[in-house]
Amino acid sequence: MKALTYEGPQQISLSEVADPTLPGPDGAIVRVTAAGICGSDLHIYGGHGFVQGTGYGVGHEAAGEIVEIGPEAHGFKVGDRVLVPASAGCDRCRNCRQGLVAACERHPLPVDACYGLGGALPGAQAQYLAVPHATGNLVRLPDSVSDEAAIVLTDNAPTAWYGARRARIAPGDHVVVIGLGPVGLMAVQSAFAMGAARVLGVDLVAERRARAAELGAEPVESDDPKTAIREMLDGGAEVAIEAVGADATIKLAMSAVRPRGRVSVIGVSQNTAYPVNMPLAQIKELEFHIGLCSIQYELPALLRLTAAGRLRPEVAVTHRMPMSDGAAAYKMFADRADGVSKIVLDPWQ
Repeated sequence: MKALTYEGPQQISLSEVADPTLPGPDGAIVRVTAAGICGSDLHIYGGHGFVQGTGYGVGHEAAGEIVEIGPEAHGFKVGDRVLVPASAGCDRCRNCRQGLVAACERHPLPVDACYGLGGALPGAQAQYLAVPHATGNLVRLPDSVSDEAAIVLTDNAPTAWYGARRARIAPGDHVVVIGLGPVGLMAVQSAFAMGAARVLGVDLVAERRARAAELGAEPVESDDPKTAIREMLDGGAEVAIEAVGADATIKLAMSAVRPRGRVSVIGVSQNTAYPVNMPLAQIKELEFHIGLCSIQYELPALLRLTAAGRLRPEVAVTHRMPMSDGAAAYKMFADRADGVSKIVLDPWQ
């Protein structure tokens, strides 16, 4: 089969790889009809991946159809249309049974539990994908949810909802979303769904600010966003959601909230020595939340909200491209060219 593989910094190749085999009697094989490129894939693309080595399949966002199912996988059958959550749990431990796969007791490291971060699980940007422990790691898709929406629901939308939920957004709150890529756009939608009165959007890219404005956010059009946020919200927000993972944007989130404000960091940071301003945090009685989303835990609510039209994950998608153009798609995404926000790949083109 064909799949995208990482061959070195800024080198993504369309490769012929072995067809997947059933990963145990409770596993499944999914024929992938759509795959997505995520912002965290750019860490790999830039040469700052999560493991050493090259030649492994990339990607962790997929939707498709079950073509093979093990005899011990319950609740699914061949032909079912499914989305594949970006990370997989063991489906055995207490945490996974509750949907908390990010706290899986058998696979505690993200590199072991997320597709396409190395050799532990295959990449989802492929024509077929082997899914272990299918009962807990597949989600059936209703016909009303498009492939585009499903791709956003595999990772971006749950991550945004998780960040907003952890920040305890309440009706009437003022919220700042920092970083308006796909996760940030879904954070804007999540904040409004939870009752936020106003949502401000911060991003360096004008097209992203404009896209957030279409969803009801107020773009912060200033070279000094800290001051602008305080002026627009009379001292700051109740909640800041950081969807970038950079030191500067985390710092901005901490300064953007008013006393007793709540900061929720869902951007991926690889800084092992982030310099927290402890006096500021203490004086402001700041709440600081950071973590990895358990996608399976968030999806039931998100699928209901999507089916009801309260959330529109598909609006984050800006480009649809054949997987054969995968190298160009990665470059476009890395360069933020052509107003790109979310790229969905067709593995069969």
